[in-house]
Amino acid sequence: MIRIFIPLDAGAVAVGADEVAAAFAQVAEARQLEIEIVRTGSRGLYWLEPMVELAAPEGRVAFGPVTEADVASVLDAMIHTSDHALRLGVADEIPWLKRQTRLTFVRCGVVDPRSVESYRAHDGYKGLERALTLGSAGILADVSASGLRGRGGAGFPTGIKWKTVADTQADRKFIVCNADEGDSGTFADRMIMEGDPFVVIEGMTIAGIAVGATRGYIYIRSEYPHAIIAMEQAIKAAKRTGFLGNSICGSAHAFDIEVRVGAGAYVCGEETSLLESLEGRRGIVRAKPPLPAHKGLFGKPTVINNVLSFAAIPFILNDGAKAYAEFGMGRSRGTMPIQLAGNIKFGGLFEVAFGITLGELIDDVGGGTFTGRPVRAVQVGGPLGAYFPRELFDTPFDYEAFAKRDGLIGHGGIVVFDDSVDMSKQARFAMEFCAIESCGKCTPCRIGSTRGVETIDKIRRGERVAENKVVLEDLCHTLKFGSLCALGGFTSYPVMSALKHFPEDFGAVPTRLQAAE
Repeated sequence: MIRIFIPLDAGAVAVGADEVAAAFAQVAEARQLEIEIVRTGSRGLYWLEPMVELAAPEGRVAFGPVTEADVASVLDAMIHTSDHALRLGVADEIPWLKRQTRLTFVRCGVVDPRSVESYRAHDGYKGLERALTLGSAGILADVSASGLRGRGGAGFPTGIKWKTVADTQADRKFIVCNADEGDSGTFADRMIMEGDPFVVIEGMTIAGIAVGATRGYIYIRSEYPHAIIAMEQAIKAAKRTGFLGNSICGSAHAFDIEVRVGAGAYVCGEETSLLESLEGRRGIVRAKPPLPAHKGLFGKPTVINNVLSFAAIPFILNDGAKAYAEFGMGRSRGTMPIQLAGNIKFGGLFEVAFGITLGELIDDVGGGTFTGRPVRAVQVGGPLGAYFPRELFDTPFDYEAFAKRDGLIGHGGIVVFDDSVDMSKQARFAMEFCAIESCGKCTPCRIGSTRGVETIDKIRRGERVAENKVVLEDLCHTLKFGSLCALGGFTSYPVMSALKHFPEDFGAVPTRLQAAE
């Protein structure tokens, strides 16, 4: 029997993966061939999607990007093991994949995301099995020793957060997975939920055992219908097989998970707004303290981490904290699934240890711009991330290294722009984005962002440019230090970085050009 693998990932489906899968089934039926089509997640090489893989003695042989018109000839090549223009070789040997350090995404694009058996055949649930033998104290010790920091943007040490919840006395505790992935250029959460949902479930279950929680919620934005379906199917499968429920793997521990769908407000990516939404109210930021670790969902101690944070936990528990901590640099340990998007030749997900430079990611891994024009700027960390010019491409991908240069890693998304971009427009977009997405609770964010749009418009029209730039900088300062949450607080990053590194787009001569003269 011929066994092939075709992604069911939303990114692959968007470029015809469903049609390709249907065409393979039709051609095989017409030829009376026995064929098994396994729908997987994507491996993250999006310029090659739909990428079809054949189970072969030497490994899974990839072909891509495959269209419906290619199916008959690709099937011939699979049967006769002959060359084909779309043949990429053994998938694991593709240079773009081979140079990665896949710890979190090791199964993504490999396993059947709906099958517990497929997950377990690739070392799934081994972390949970070890966690059940360690108990709370042992799990917390491993998570702390691993150096794992929250992958949602703030980079807060996961072990400290979990221990705080574990040490807080309460009759109920909760685990909340923040899957409200809304940053531009990010898709890692969606990819893992659609391609390896059990790793998220396993990570949340381990967290529940560690802190004494018996219920978890996965908060997914409504714009992710494929991820919602994948997570709900995986939860049902985990319950059927004893990995969720009243007695996990026959132990005394109980844990269950429920998916909740958000309406798509960007501010609900902020943890306290998310909690408000989960409780059935409008997503508005809460003042802190109290911290969610002390008083979170329904007023109870709550662990809130994002998808990638929970997905890193099974590796740490299975392979050990030391194995995870050996990757990375400084206080940034382990790996980061970096998402390359925008005007880039090779867009996709690239998981690598912290420490790789921005220039390596853009020029070497990403292959430069899709248009072939020079890279002018990259934005790292979503719509509220700073714009970095080529002069800063030596910056290592590391929380502290980015902070030293007034930037932030955020969720690991990188959006690339070529030399045709107008950075004053990008700065205006940041202010407008904040104005539209603000929950309205605090004045700096609600009013300051609107005034920011008006001020940038004046600068772009040439009205009292020098004076209005001073006003704009003052607004950014007020937003940064006066806002209640990171939505308003981080809006200054893209605006100030655009002003600093690309002053020519705001009616001034860039200082770097003056120095060159």
